[in-house]
Amino acid sequence: MARFVPFIVDAGDNQKIGVQITRMKKTDAAQTEKEPHWQTSWMSEYIQSNSFEKYALKTADGELVALAAYEILENDVMVHITYIESQPQSNPTIVGQARKYHGIGRVLIAYGIKLSIDHACGGTVTFEAKAPELAEHYVQNYGASPLPSFGGAPRYELSGEAAMKVFVMYLK
Repeated sequence: MARFVPFIVDAGDNQKIGVQITRMKKTDAAQTEKEPHWQTSWMSEYIQSNSFEKYALKTADGELVALAAYEILENDVMVHITYIESQPQSNPTIVGQARKYHGIGRVLIAYGIKLSIDHACGGTVTFEAKAPELAEHYVQNYGASPLPSFGGAPRYELSGEAAMKVFVMYLK
């Protein structure tokens, strides 16, 4: 039986690094307010809301690489990826191309797909693009489909074959 085996890529040597995705703890959220500061405080009232399932992505030695918040929308048969943020050293908005790790967004989108499958939502996920470059990346590299955005950030859906292509990268 195949199992989900998440990984990221070390930008220095392009080697895969196994990671663990576990429920976010308060200590993980608090780390976003320490130096080097993350773009967003994960201690905010909005993110701390119980309506989100929050997860931490860590290396085997416990390095916090990213945090992600998901909404399980079983009535809508999907998982909404509310927010994903990489550590400052790997966040392209902060460090540009000189990132420590690559593949963080992809593995956390794949985890959203896993949550969708686990909750009988068929692997469908939705999310917003924070920047036009990300929107293009989601369409070109993941096969995401645009959704109506109602004046907000551009919204996308990843489902069916496109979602499975992302997900199976992490199956062993």
